[in-house]
Amino acid sequence: MRRAAAIGRMESGMPRRPDDPPLHFEAHVFVCCNRRPDGHPRGSCAARGSERLRDYMKARTKELGLRGVRVNMAGCLDRCERGPCVVIYPDGVWYRIESPADVESVLQCHLVEGGRAAALRLPAEAPET
Repeated sequence: MRRAAAIGRMESGMPRRPDDPPLHFEAHVFVCCNRRPDGHPRGSCAARGSERLRDYMKARTKELGLRGVRVNMAGCLDRCERGPCVVIYPDGVWYRIESPADVESVLQCHLVEGGRAAALRLPAEAPET
């Protein structure tokens, strides 16, 4: 029951209290691994190497000891033309990652330091349909 109350406070924007039980994960990193057929006009994140980058990000997250962070594969995040795309929740921050160096920047700036990897952020816009 205490965990449900803590989640309810968090969802309503209220801060967690020191006596709140731990949540399973504090951050979810969703890496788009959607693959469209070759030649599709929108392209796809997987065709741009997102699966390899996701695997690298998962391994580096463990190596860095980032407990409470879960790196997940996502289906289409509907920002295909800007991919490979990553979104981190609960922050709702979107990034474009193209290389292991980009992954390192996101991990260090966002998940270790609590800031943002400004050069890699995607603009806040409605998804293209």
